[in-house]
Amino acid sequence: MQYSSFEYIPRKPEETILYRVVSEQLATFLARQEDRQRPMPKFVEREFRSFLECGIPAYGFVRVHCDSCGHDRVVAFSCKGRVWCPGCGGRRMADTAAHLVDRVFPIVPVRQWVLSMPFALRYKMAYDSRLMGGVLNVFARAVLGHLRRRARKLIGLRDSQSGAVTFIQRFGDALNCNVHFHTLALDGVYTHTENQTPEFHELPAPEDDEIVEFTTVVGTRIRSLLNCSGLGAGQQSEDEDSLSRDDPGMAALYASSIRGKIAVGSNMGYRVARLGDQIDGDTLDVLQSPRCATVNGFSVHANVSIPAYDRMRLERLCRYAARPAVATERLSELPDGRLLYRLKRPWRNGTSAVIFEPQDLLAKLAALVPAPRVHLVRFHGILGPAAAWRPLIIPTAAASTESAAAKGNSIVLPESVDAATAECAEQKSAVQRCRNYSWAQLMKRVFAIDVLQCDRCGGVMRIIATIHPPDTTRKILDCLGLPSRAPPLTPALRERAFLFDQF
Repeated sequence: MQYSSFEYIPRKPEETILYRVVSEQLATFLARQEDRQRPMPKFVEREFRSFLECGIPAYGFVRVHCDSCGHDRVVAFSCKGRVWCPGCGGRRMADTAAHLVDRVFPIVPVRQWVLSMPFALRYKMAYDSRLMGGVLNVFARAVLGHLRRRARKLIGLRDSQSGAVTFIQRFGDALNCNVHFHTLALDGVYTHTENQTPEFHELPAPEDDEIVEFTTVVGTRIRSLLNCSGLGAGQQSEDEDSLSRDDPGMAALYASSIRGKIAVGSNMGYRVARLGDQIDGDTLDVLQSPRCATVNGFSVHANVSIPAYDRMRLERLCRYAARPAVATERLSELPDGRLLYRLKRPWRNGTSAVIFEPQDLLAKLAALVPAPRVHLVRFHGILGPAAAWRPLIIPTAAASTESAAAKGNSIVLPESVDAATAECAEQKSAVQRCRNYSWAQLMKRVFAIDVLQCDRCGGVMRIIATIHPPDTTRKILDCLGLPSRAPPLTPALRERAFLFDQF
């Protein structure tokens, strides 16, 4: 693939509104939560503090050098944030999408299935990762089962298999906590051929009544799961809301964020301010999108499909599903100090933006941070890491086999092993274990920017050192004429009146 090159301009996070708000408000936010006896968990505080070091050369950097002209460039370390850091979220988005398109999704049609859930269930899943995983398993099994049944009914295929990849999103368009699933499923099924190799069979798009029936089934199965877990409607369990007992601070932030309420400050409990031409919901005509249904609070949308060979569009869909929560270009500051966040698309009631107090913005961001060791991308069915057919259908298998053949690599197997097994073993041996793309590769792939091209002479730059010690970073940055001091953080502001807010 050919790429055109543009000049790389290092990002300056300290100049963004988001960075400034977090640096000015974080200490006050954490202190006031402690004053309420509702301290933030360590993983939430760590996410904020890591964000403040992300992209700041004073905290460490990689030094890149051009041998042709002697020009140096520094690339600051990143925080590896998982949800709302724009820089790290963008890198994770691009890396995940590139990996899925190049190494996971076979060249077959793909359909997106989106599941949204009632508010009460969103609240439970926001902190209960085991429940969230159980609900996702119910949904994924329902999608794959739906494909198998349609294949048996429409084509007469039995013993078919399919696969999917799910992105767990914890946020909505207004920075609200909204746990929902984007499942990208193969739009068809695989079956065995006579020589035991998989063959793909594309299925026609589902009808609207099928989506309604599917949504009903999914809702019923999820309610059954909740009942078995003691979390169903009307059930009283000691663990029904364990978070309110164990961590009342996060419980309040989750509840406020999910319902669009202000979580902290003197206006606590009021609805978040909205901007736009408000329209009475009772006067709106109910317009149902194709292949979309809402049943008892459960909503399924399955109208987005990608043709088999449109890999660029598939990658864009993967980026959309893996995107970070905050778009800095949509965040602005009002004259009175409040923060306006524009929606990507106006809501049906006319709302085009939401307005936050600075402290409440941090509360909304805190509610979006997932617990440690909770995977936000899951694999199902034939695309699962342990699936027997996976090595036979993923794009890497074919490409790596060709590469191994070109290099003369082969595997000696017993004569009793059939051809399909031998081919699978050879493919497995040829698959490279390199998972992540380099920063330079992603910048070139997504933005057509060659970050290792010298902006002075056009030569190729190379990494010569990784700088960590503060004294060393300060000396090098001073020598290069770059800021060598990290942006200052505003100390905590404790207001006497604030201590009585909890009453």
